[in-house]
Amino acid sequence: MAEFIRGILEERELVNLSPYAQKSRYTKGREKPEPECDIRTAYMRDRDRIVHCKSFRRLKDKTQVFLAPQGDHYRTRLMHTLEVSQTARTVAKCLRLNEDLTEAIALGHDLGHTPFGHAGERALNQVCPYGFHHSEQSGRLVDILEKDGKGLNLTWEVRDGILNHGTADSPSTLEGQTVRLCDKISYIHHDMDDAERAGILCEEDIPMHLRSLLGESTRERLNTFVHDIVQNSSGKDKVSMSEEIGEAMQELRSFLYRNLYTNDVAKGEEKKAQAMLSELYRYYVTHSADLPLDFRMLIDKRGEMLERVVCDYISGMTDQYSMTKFREIFIPNSWSRP
Repeated sequence: MAEFIRGILEERELVNLSPYAQKSRYTKGREKPEPECDIRTAYMRDRDRIVHCKSFRRLKDKTQVFLAPQGDHYRTRLMHTLEVSQTARTVAKCLRLNEDLTEAIALGHDLGHTPFGHAGERALNQVCPYGFHHSEQSGRLVDILEKDGKGLNLTWEVRDGILNHGTADSPSTLEGQTVRLCDKISYIHHDMDDAERAGILCEEDIPMHLRSLLGESTRERLNTFVHDIVQNSSGKDKVSMSEEIGEAMQELRSFLYRNLYTNDVAKGEEKKAQAMLSELYRYYVTHSADLPLDFRMLIDKRGEMLERVVCDYISGMTDQYSMTKFREIFIPNSWSRP
């Protein structure tokens, strides 16, 4: 019986999903062909591979916005990922898109994020001659770095969604477009919620015309965004917001950049974090023998560039692990007479 289950699930997709949805039976496949699972579709397998990989687990100890916050309820990068996934699945279900593909892209989209959020990303981008962007790093993780250099061998559609989830990018599938939009509305929603919890911003700080149009609370605004995407995209070959709500979202995003993402209280420690990661980068570039063996093998066996591999190592660190390595390398140990 088991060998028929995947076929039944694929048939359900063909019958029930939108004509614009990506069907798992028609995936462009994997770079390395492999036997199909008897009970899971291709996108279900991708989702499971991402959830069980080491990079996904490390997201729980990486900064979202607030660096080392004093409190249990501020979002980490993992919580951001889960909220994006949940919001994107809601939209996908309403639009009759492929939920498994949507979920896989959402869960994998930030795997390559650095410690200390975008501050860490800026640091590596400044010091690495090849540049650094977390979406490209997410691609390297799933293609090369996970599973001891074997990669996760994900389908083309999941990889495309992960690589193209940024503001300026254009995913090839509607599921990828859904994640791209839901990533934005999720961080606008939860970053404002965290800012209110921290006492940095309050609802009255948001311009009145935005509150009147989008809602008087984070919950109401998220509801407005999701409803607008669904209403504006239903039955269409593109996932997007209406012009009015889309422009309001961009204005709210700009408001957060001015008042939260550059706020000295919320971001005052970021310069220290950037300096620390920059020093770690310079150290490992000149002391490559101190890299873990699996990273040295990328250079020796695969011919990867040293600078890129150093970024692989540092970007994979959690906040606490990067501080531990910095102390080990740069802070003298205490000593006593024998």
